[in-house]
Amino acid sequence: MRKLLIRAGTLISASETIQADLLVEGEKIAAVGLNLPANGAEVIDADGKLVMPGGIDPHTHFDLPMFGTVSSDDHYTGHKAAAFGGTTTVMDFVPQDLPTLKENLDAWHAKADPKAAIDFGFHMNITRFDAQTASEIPGLVEHGVTTLKVFTAYNGRLRLSDGEIFQVLRIAKQHGMLTMLHAENGDVIEVLTAQALAEGHTTPEWHAHTRPAWGAVEATLRAAALAGQAEAPLYIVHMNAAGEVDQLEYARQRGLPVMGETCPAYLFFTIDHLRRPDGAKWICSPPMRTVADNNRLWQGLAAGTLQVIGTDHCPFFFNGEQPIIYEGQPVAIPGKELGRPPFVAHDDFTKIPNGLPGVGDRLPILWTYGVRAGKITPNQFVALTSTTAAKIFGLYPRKGSLLPGADADLVIWDAERRLTYGLAHAHHRTDYNLFEGWELVGFPEKVLLRGNLIVDGERWLGRPGQGRFLRRQPGAPVL
Repeated sequence: MRKLLIRAGTLISASETIQADLLVEGEKIAAVGLNLPANGAEVIDADGKLVMPGGIDPHTHFDLPMFGTVSSDDHYTGHKAAAFGGTTTVMDFVPQDLPTLKENLDAWHAKADPKAAIDFGFHMNITRFDAQTASEIPGLVEHGVTTLKVFTAYNGRLRLSDGEIFQVLRIAKQHGMLTMLHAENGDVIEVLTAQALAEGHTTPEWHAHTRPAWGAVEATLRAAALAGQAEAPLYIVHMNAAGEVDQLEYARQRGLPVMGETCPAYLFFTIDHLRRPDGAKWICSPPMRTVADNNRLWQGLAAGTLQVIGTDHCPFFFNGEQPIIYEGQPVAIPGKELGRPPFVAHDDFTKIPNGLPGVGDRLPILWTYGVRAGKITPNQFVALTSTTAAKIFGLYPRKGSLLPGADADLVIWDAERRLTYGLAHAHHRTDYNLFEGWELVGFPEKVLLRGNLIVDGERWLGRPGQGRFLRRQPGAPVL
């Protein structure tokens, strides 16, 4: 059995920081302690470096059809970008496009299994609810899928009624599953979008104007109330507004089993970025808000009101007409230019594919602008980007920990490395990076997946198909 000794690193978990060696045997962490004997193990000297569990991103969209195109990262390119950023587990959402839930899962496995470069799990979207769907949901558990996602927006496409969401929550509770929810007000969005277009407001900032923060705030409280009435756990995805944090805090103080996630983009960007000439780069749903919203989200993370930082990674090319070179091959995929002439008569924010790159940015950006900036501690960083997600989504302690017996998903972090970040380091298969030119201090040096070195500096040692599907068990805790 292959052995690897990571010697003299500073181990950072969600709960403690210690100086120790870490021994890997095969795919597992075998021991943690001082002065562990090598006994023939390969040795990595981590003196002066940090050792952390690999990141877990519970919110990604790879190879996702949208607006006549597809998100530009597939389950290989996106996984590779994740790994370069220190993330070793991702969780993707399966659309409910085919007649049965099992057929949808099979279709997503066909996309992901041969390409997966890191370990992965699935969430199942429930965007059509009827007696058949209700009867099929419990069967997802035997396929290792224990999470469902519902929407209060996207009328006529993805949205369920409150009564349908309530029924999904109750079924999920009965079978030890977790419901995830996209919180916006679809009715208000429909009215405001039609009005904006009729008045000739078509530029990117109107994407935000037509999806007001109050809709997200109201939908968050409404969703928490539905969860309370169903006595079922709820996880609200990509929270982006200060009022949402307030409502989450209100619900949790009253004992409701509601948890929240935010994403890096909502911590750093605002509607002003949509007003730029390249504002389409920042179009996603829900949209960017204000500096006050950024600050309240940081407060929610520091206080523990928000539990997880995912990314909602769903990248598109800014100009898909111009190929980029990825792994030596030209790649051109239609992207955000679909909302600009000549593809439409005039700018039309409703035609711009919704989504941002981010799966490779999350850890490096949050280390410099979260930990080094004093907004969160190193232990909170590990909790928010790895350990808490592992617990909520039924993967702990196999993932997200530095405990003996856990998968050896490890990041050796150089906390003193300085670099100017952007496309050259992000590895996403797209033509822009939201954090282009940002100065970073701290970056992954080596990344291991189940004991196998897959990133060594700038070298990629991984391959398609090495990632494994993670079958999750029901009954994960509410944190």
